[in-house]
Amino acid sequence: MGEDQHITTESAQLVTALLDRHRHAGRKDQLDPDSEMMNITWVACKDFTVEVGKSQIGEYIQTWELQPCWLYSLDFLYSTEDEHHTFYHYRARFSTPTQREPIRGTASVYFVVDISKVKPQTLPVEVLFVVESNRLVHTPGRSRFREKWLADVIESKTLLRRAADL
Repeated sequence: MGEDQHITTESAQLVTALLDRHRHAGRKDQLDPDSEMMNITWVACKDFTVEVGKSQIGEYIQTWELQPCWLYSLDFLYSTEDEHHTFYHYRARFSTPTQREPIRGTASVYFVVDISKVKPQTLPVEVLFVVESNRLVHTPGRSRFREKWLADVIESKTLLRRAADL
């Protein structure tokens, strides 16, 4: 259940952040005007499918400034619903395999795509993401992804494994 526990924790964190955002819809987040964030044009709610979501998240990940050594797999996990929203949960699992060490540590980034049941279906989907074992929730176009976040997760896992082996 170890891996599933992470999925539940990170996914719940993203859903809570989205619901909080909707509750405080009148407030506007402050962005750094000098900081250009990469984003994509997200699909309208009415055109969303699980596969379109997967494709768009992959397209968004391609805007991140990552070294070519980083490879990832992207999976749809499940969907959840509440009265006003349907949430689609995805996980991108990153690694830096080499010929010498093809199986190395991984770092996951969890995404949730929010489809509103009450807003106009012509509006774009809302997307949030969180890096494994981190609390900070990110919004595409408002956060600049840092490669260091992935490296830190893998390093932390490696240190934990070494400590457990002692």
